[in-house]
Amino acid sequence: MSVWLPSAPCTPGACVEARASATALPRAVLRMAAVAALVLAGVVLTPLGGRIPAGPVQRWCRWIVRAAGVQVRITGATAPAGGLLLVANHISWLDIPLLAAVRPARMLAKAEIRRWPVAGPVAARGGVLFIDRDRLRALPGTVARIADALRSGQAVAVFPEGSTWCGRAQGHFRRAVFQAALDASVPVQPVHIRYRLARGGASTAPAFVGEDSLLASVWRVVSARGLVAEVEVRDVIPPGRHPDRRTLARAAQPGAAAELDWTHAALVAQDGHGWAYTPGVFGRIRREGPGPGSAHQIRRLSPSAPTNRCAGQSKVPHRAIFHRAT
Repeated sequence: MSVWLPSAPCTPGACVEARASATALPRAVLRMAAVAALVLAGVVLTPLGGRIPAGPVQRWCRWIVRAAGVQVRITGATAPAGGLLLVANHISWLDIPLLAAVRPARMLAKAEIRRWPVAGPVAARGGVLFIDRDRLRALPGTVARIADALRSGQAVAVFPEGSTWCGRAQGHFRRAVFQAALDASVPVQPVHIRYRLARGGASTAPAFVGEDSLLASVWRVVSARGLVAEVEVRDVIPPGRHPDRRTLARAAQPGAAAELDWTHAALVAQDGHGWAYTPGVFGRIRREGPGPGSAHQIRRLSPSAPTNRCAGQSKVPHRAIFHRAT
């Protein structure tokens, strides 16, 4: 696997909360059977492709999530017709039907799925666009195929983080896919997905991270009680508002990635005055201590720098280098 591929620090053992009990076994088995039946129905109808109206597809996607025992709450804007790039943060396999419940779209998936038995051919017939993440040189061709689909009036759904996170933290949106929206001159619709308990706070039970298996993740979801999926559909970013893919990716990020990465701890600059710094947007931080305000910039650490943000250990890197912004 190429070293440039995005990855998250989340692991099942450190990040995922299991909330199953022995008494939940019969209910979980029924839910698993219901999910399997709905997915099988979708496989049977796959050859019909785009001839199925959007309304039934959206309801079917909701039913899959509901069959798994998860309540669905979709709020915010309505996805427009025509070419559209749907982008969302990525936590769980549930994200896929949830995005399709917002608007049916062609998914962008890793090329390895094409080689899966049964699922691979079904995904290909269903219009999934594949990206070979091990070959950087193949990326321009993938972007061109996405742009062609967008120009033809189709919606394409993408998880620009390139990796699943547990939900406590979030990765940065990679910029490449946004070039397709710029090339096709179509709007971008950001979507923010969260999972929580009906009578509590955020839940990582639906997370599908690290070396977790799909079967283990599905069983964890169907065994849980009171899970709620909240889907916030943000306002559309019209074409032409942002001149390049970097600023477009930043605008589409549901919450500034820099803020999400650093919100679990206050950063204190080693300047002798004990000024406390809280995260600002896109790597900048704000001083909240006494004295005249000044801006500093976070110099990003190498991927090997230990963070353990999701493991409940140190919430910030063991060293953070600051320099005054010019």
